[in-house]
Amino acid sequence: MKIKKTKARIKIAISCVVALVCTVGVIFSGYKIIEWLIDSNRTKEQSGIIEEAAGLHEVDDGSGTEEIPSDDESDLYHKYMSMRLIDINFDELRAINPETAGWISLSGTDVNYPFVQTSNNDYYLKHSFDRSYNSAGWVFADFRNKLDGSDRNMILYAHGRYDGTMFGTLRNILSAKWIQQPENYTVRTVTESELAAWQVFSVYRIPTTSDYIQTNFYNDDDFANFLRMLQARSAHQFNAQLNGSDHILTLSTCYSSTERVVLHAKLIKRAPRSDNL
Repeated sequence: MKIKKTKARIKIAISCVVALVCTVGVIFSGYKIIEWLIDSNRTKEQSGIIEEAAGLHEVDDGSGTEEIPSDDESDLYHKYMSMRLIDINFDELRAINPETAGWISLSGTDVNYPFVQTSNNDYYLKHSFDRSYNSAGWVFADFRNKLDGSDRNMILYAHGRYDGTMFGTLRNILSAKWIQQPENYTVRTVTESELAAWQVFSVYRIPTTSDYIQTNFYNDDDFANFLRMLQARSAHQFNAQLNGSDHILTLSTCYSSTERVVLHAKLIKRAPRSDNL
C-alpha cells in the first residue's frame, strides 16, 4: 500500500514539474514574441528617420566613372552598365551614428539601408543603427574590410527578419519570381570613397560555413579559384563573366539556425565619391 502511495506521489510530483516547465516555456515564448514585436516596430520607425536623413539620390556618370572591362557584350549587360549610381548624405547619417560606412540597395528586394562597421562582427547583431540595444540588429560590414575600393571581397551581414526588415527579403533571391526577372541582378552601394554598381553572379542557401567570407587571397589565381567555387554552388546559372582581377560583394544572412542565404555580385562600374560632393 505504501509503495502504491509513493508511486502516486512521484507521478503527481512529475506532473507538477512538467506543468511548471510548460508554464515557464509559454511565459518565455510570450516574452520573446513581445520583444520581437517591440524591436521590429523600433526598427521600422528608425528606418523612416534614416531614409529622411540619408537623402538617397541617383547621380549621372561623370568623367571619373570607371566601367570595369568585360567580354560580355550582351544587351542586358549594357543595360546594367547604363544604370545610374546612388549617393547619400554621410554627414546627416553620421550625426546619428559615427560608424556609418555606406549604403546598400538590392534590386527586387526591400534591402535599402545604410550599413555600419565597427571593430568586430558581433556588436551590430544586437544593436540598431542608433546603437541602442535591439535584437533585430543592423546591416554591417565585415570588420576586416577596408571599404576603400581595394577589398577583393566586401562582405555585408544582417539578420534575415521575418517581417522583411534588414536582410529579411534577401531570401527572395531564391524564388523563381526574382530569378525570372534579370533586371533584379544588380546591386548599388555607396562608401565614403566611391559609388559602385554590381552584377549578381551567384545566389544560394547553404549550411552554416565560413568558406565564402574570406577576405585575403594570395594572388589572382587564388581569388579566381575562390570565384569558381562561389559560382559553381549557385542555385541559378547567371551569365556573369569572372576573372581573378575582379572585386566582389557578398551579402549573407540567416535562413534558419543552421543555414544561410548568400548572394555574390561582381563590380561592374564605380566612380569616386568626391566627384559628387
